[in-house]
Amino acid sequence: MAEQLRAIRTRQTILSAAAKIFEEQGYQAATISQILTEAGVTKGALYFHFHSKEDLAQGVLSEQDQRIIVPMRASKVQEIVDVVMLHAHRLQTDPMVRAGVRLTMDQQTQNLDRSGPFLRWGEVGLDLLQQAKAQGELLPHISPPETAEVIVGSFAGIQSMSQAVCEYRDLVVRVSALMRHLLPSAVMPSVLASLDLSEGRGAKVYAEALKAADLRDVLETAS
Repeated sequence: MAEQLRAIRTRQTILSAAAKIFEEQGYQAATISQILTEAGVTKGALYFHFHSKEDLAQGVLSEQDQRIIVPMRASKVQEIVDVVMLHAHRLQTDPMVRAGVRLTMDQQTQNLDRSGPFLRWGEVGLDLLQQAKAQGELLPHISPPETAEVIVGSFAGIQSMSQAVCEYRDLVVRVSALMRHLLPSAVMPSVLASLDLSEGRGAKVYAEALKAADLRDVLETAS
């Protein structure tokens, strides 16, 4: 058990170091030597967990969504908002998420599957939009697949603009404005009036999601 825990901690240390270097340098410029120095581990320890720089980058891309799950809401449109605002908050606060986004948006990362995050976010959005439509939360003409792509693509553009202009400092402001502009064309007025689209929504959801994640860890340990 102790060895297993050490291995988990070492792997997380390596991933955190890789995320920092990828965010700062980009995929092409980042080197294994830089990641080793940042992590403070041996080359053997790194290659035990990851076989290449590409493998490390894929690990960073997949790591960002492991623990943080948006709590279920009665309103599926509010749940969509929470997913979007939570991601905006984490881009401001979590180097792992910022590194994942840089890898996804970096056209020089030709050996990586950069489509994966877009497809996963699209699937999450589509599932919630289909549930929202079934509950009567969306306007009759709305196509969930089309709307899911619009939301994901719009967010990608807004986050890129915020990163270029001010290193994400105003991202939650921009994303809140994005939701206020997009949702009236898709959501029933009665539902729209009940939504929390505030700039601080992501931070609130993050705190709630962390408590739920800690509880899951306790229950898994007890079992």
